[in-house]
Amino acid sequence: MNLRNISAWSIRNPVPSLVLFAALTLAGIVSFLRMDVNDNPDIEFPAVSVMVSQPGAAPTELESQVTQRIEGAVRGVNGVDEISSRVSEGQSFTFVIFNIGVPVDRAVNDVRNAVAQVRSNLPEGILEPQVQLENVASGSPIAYYSAETTDMTLEQMSWYVDNVVSRRLLGVNGMAAVNRGGGVSREIRVILDPAKLQSYGITAAQVNNQLRQTNINAAGGRTQIAGSEQALRVIGNAQDAYRLGQQNIFVGGRRTVRLSELADVRDSFAEQRSLAMMNGRQVLSFGLSKSKGASDVTVFDEAAEVLRQLERENPKVHFRILYSGVDYIKSQYKSAMEALLEGA
Repeated sequence: MNLRNISAWSIRNPVPSLVLFAALTLAGIVSFLRMDVNDNPDIEFPAVSVMVSQPGAAPTELESQVTQRIEGAVRGVNGVDEISSRVSEGQSFTFVIFNIGVPVDRAVNDVRNAVAQVRSNLPEGILEPQVQLENVASGSPIAYYSAETTDMTLEQMSWYVDNVVSRRLLGVNGMAAVNRGGGVSREIRVILDPAKLQSYGITAAQVNNQLRQTNINAAGGRTQIAGSEQALRVIGNAQDAYRLGQQNIFVGGRRTVRLSELADVRDSFAEQRSLAMMNGRQVLSFGLSKSKGASDVTVFDEAAEVLRQLERENPKVHFRILYSGVDYIKSQYKSAMEALLEGA
């Protein structure tokens, strides 16, 4: 049957043609309504970041002992187009941009392998280097909110945002991260007693190294449990100050003492490094970042509903929107739909 016969058959039998046309039209309308509304399309840009932290280290020390060695390691990776670094107190950031067309998975693996090769040459006091793909689509938050209350201290409000608000928001489909600004973070402080250290013949650096080696969460491999393969994890982080204080410290001569015998171990809060102000009052702010492939509008609307639900559950806590790029997206979408209807 050639094209002329198909046309003639459709004219003689209009019902199947009309049904097919109606089905395709309906499918197109349904597909259009289910499309995500975003400001920009998702882009897989081959850029990788390497972050190395060493609390308290000076920028000059990090540059010579960490940054330059990281740059030297990744410079030999195939396909690298540009390398740039930024160093601040306690942190080193290295950004590796690959040539367009390099697979992003290969780029991340190559950088991770290069960093692993020089890991032994980096200072012992650094935290484990973090290598991750730079996500262009979800790099900046889609909205910022502030959290205010008259019934909590700054420490209590920080805990509430980190442990209640963030967890509820991360339950929203398409939510990638919730980043708090302002407030304080919980930490366990270990205040060593110099006299006791001297009496046991141990230094503060030795205590620090033992705590660093034992207080860590790590992968433990895989095993067969009840006929199925399960992943294992080694959980070593102390949950509170008391448990950390009960940890044994090796002092030599096959002797061990509890950490609480060498130091004052207490639950506390870290030094405040950021501040959020509104109308002359200190508040907490947090940004919402969507994951790749998610809709800006859908994620924002569902997050706003979660925050309204939290306000109903705790009337003394109020959330106020500081910035949202979603309003612009909605207005542009509305204008596009009006132009489409006028053109039709």
